[in-house]
Order: sequence, then C-alpha cells, then structure tokens
Amino acid sequence: MLGKPKIAVVGAGMVGSSAALKMAQKELGDIVLVDVVEFVAEGKALDMAESSPLDGFDVALVGKTNDYSVIKDSDVVVITAGVPRKPGMTRMDLLMTNAGIVETISNHIRELAPNSIVIVVTNPLDVMTYVAWKVTGFPRERVMGQAGVLDSIRMRYFVAQELGVSVKDVQAMVLGSHGDQMVPLPRYTTVSGVPITELLLPETIERINDRTRKAGTEIVNLLKTGSAYYAPGAAVAEMVEAIVRDKKRLMPCSVLLKGEYGLNDVFIGVPVILGKNGVERIVELKLTEEELKALHQSAEEVRKGIADWEGEKAKAAS
Repeated sequence: MLGKPKIAVVGAGMVGSSAALKMAQKELGDIVLVDVVEFVAEGKALDMAESSPLDGFDVALVGKTNDYSVIKDSDVVVITAGVPRKPGMTRMDLLMTNAGIVETISNHIRELAPNSIVIVVTNPLDVMTYVAWKVTGFPRERVMGQAGVLDSIRMRYFVAQELGVSVKDVQAMVLGSHGDQMVPLPRYTTVSGVPITELLLPETIERINDRTRKAGTEIVNLLKTGSAYYAPGAAVAEMVEAIVRDKKRLMPCSVLLKGEYGLNDVFIGVPVILGKNGVERIVELKLTEEELKALHQSAEEVRKGIADWEGEKAKAAS
C-alpha cells in the first residue's frame, strides 16, 4: 500500500462508527463511512473529525449517504451494515435479511474496490463472510470475518478478572463459528506464557468458556435495544492495523478452509497470519480429538446457514 491507506466502513451504526474512530485514533489511514440512513455517516464523520485536535490524529474522515462511489480504490473495506440482534434472537435469525444487504455491498466492492481486502462484521458472521466471498469473487486471502479476535479479547478479559491479573498478560485462542458453537481453547490460553489449565480449576475454566460463548448475548440482553459495539469496533481496528501496517499478527479469523483442520468450503474461525496481503497463512494447531470434533460441529452450523442462503438464491433464480 503506497501512501496513506484508504479504509472504507460500510455501515455507520455503533459498530462501524466505533471501529472508524478507533482506526482514526491509531492513524491507520483515511477513512470513509457509508450508510443508508440519511446524513448519519456525514454527521458521525464530522463529529469524529472535530475530535482530532484533542485526540491528536491527522487523517481524513468522510461520510456519505448511500453513495458507494466514495469507497473507490479502498485498500480495506469493512462491512458492518445489517440489522442488529434483539433480545431472544440468534445470529442465525438475521440470516436472510442481512444476506441481502451484504450481497448489495459486495457487488459495489467488486466494482469499485477490486483490489481491496474485505473484513465482514455483519451477523451471522461466518455465513455473511461466505456471501461476501461468493459475490465479490475475490481470492480467499482477501475476504475474512472478524470473529475470533473479538471472542478472544472477551475471553482474555474474563480470565484476567478471574485471576486478578493485568489483561495485558493474558492471551486467548477461540476458534469456530462466531456464535454459541464457538470453541474456546484453554490449552492455548495463557497468562505470561502459563496455560490457564495450570492456574484455574476445570469448573472455573468451563464457566469462562461458557461466558465467552454467550458474551454477545449477555450484552444484547443488558442493552435491550442493541448489541455490542465498543469491543467489536476495537477488534476491527486490530485486524485493519495488522493489514495496513503489515504486522504479520497471528489472530483467529473466519476464513475459507480448503482442507485445513479436515474442513472444506466453509468459513470458520481459525488462527491466521494477517499482513498486507490479507490472510497470509492459515496456522493449523494440534487439536485434541474433542477440540477437533467441536470445531467440526461448529462448522456444520455454518454449513446449514450457507445451504439456507444458497437455497433461497436458487429459488429466486428459478
């Protein structure tokens, strides 16, 4: 990426705007916001820009209502647009509504930003990432879903709280789909290099695992009228930073597997190396039989969602 990177965020709701502000504060590049709601993108971009003298960041922030021309030649496009979950809804309940939104956006990306790297945040995350990949026609290295990064930082926080240690010393690894079937890996979750299996009782670890799986739902139930946005926004910024600054970070992301972990043609969260080319390498961890089984079960949920979407597409075409 020569010069200052251009980052587009499609969807200026709470997740999109939180991500945009975080990226601006990190000076990751010039940022454009697009939203269908009249003047929301313009208003939020201006509000963020006006904070720059105090926050000390020097990047351009532009917002547009329903004008996709501003994403032209973007280096990275983040898709956050979609209907958020409400209490009692699962991520899969959102499937068909949000698939239509992601399809429209992906068509614009293919036409206007054909060399971009796409990060999908819209739920149900893994299925929506598959939709974006199918519609753009991009190679798998350039389309990914933000799943495990968010799930892992949530687990890191829960572990730190349980042990009374700094969050800076905790690393976590969460694989699988971004939903109730996600697969936290305590063996690969550490405090300054020490696995939490050496520091916590099995029942405590299982409680943390369960809270990690339900972390998004916990916030939805508390907020009543929306879903999480600060942590998802921070997770997006972390991924974009790894890409535009070629950090070669190892992060769990939802990517298309072609035989890795014994899975094919499905997007699921696994560890990858993120750099300037997007997904530069998929890392295959040595999983126990139980962990691998859980990952495959998680992938089956995603397959069902993909089949539902493709079935509706086939009906519409006939």
